Amino acid sequence: MASIQDDRGYNQGFKPSPALKVRTERRCQYILDKSNLKEGGRVLEIGCGTGEISALLASKGNVEVVGTDICKPFIEEARKQFKHPKLSYDVFDFNSTNESEFSRIGKFDSIVGNGILHHLYYNLDASLQRFKQLCKPNGRIVFLEPNLLNPYCFLIFSFAPLRKRAKLEPDEMAFTRRFIAKKLKDNGFSDVVVEYRDFLLPNTPTSLINAVIATGDCLEKLPGPDRFAQSLFISATVS
Repeated sequence: MASIQDDRGYNQGFKPSPALKVRTERRCQYILDKSNLKEGGRVLEIGCGTGEISALLASKGNVEVVGTDICKPFIEEARKQFKHPKLSYDVFDFNSTNESEFSRIGKFDSIVGNGILHHLYYNLDASLQRFKQLCKPNGRIVFLEPNLLNPYCFLIFSFAPLRKRAKLEPDEMAFTRRFIAKKLKDNGFSDVVVEYRDFLLPNTPTSLINAVIATGDCLEKLPGPDRFAQSLFISATVS
């Protein structure tokens, strides 16, 4: 699958394709459905990359969206591509220890991310506590993450030569449904839901997109086959 790289040389997403467009729109709708946002709500996207999901959230959800990423070139590209009165982008390091960085962005009704939480794997407890600090009372978090039980994800995350070939960051690591559910509960989140979702690959031929979606929708309902989905779709409430 053709990927885009950040300014450090690591793969951080996929190059545009018809399948990726459909995939992104479906994920955006899932975020909106699970965020329980009201009109005028405020959303923080962590690891927004070049800004596609943040832009969709702002246009579809009638909410204020702040898209953040550690990669300055990504943020510059997002600002060029997407304009909306309720959308802004900011260079932001979520692993920063500078408290003023967090206080300046304020509080949010929802914190979301697509393929970013696993980059915080070795700092996950602190990151989850940070989400609670940045969310308003009863705020929601929604994350879409690689599923370690998916054969492709298992291989590239588990074996050093494949990690290098896939240009993964040294600290990123996919996780299992059980692992992230326990982490969320241990850190005081409620209404924790972790689902096996999405069989649509970004490089799926256009003629096969609808068939793959229909097949995937069926597989997601079958205990056993559902575990091989690409992603974990995660949602929880800040208690």
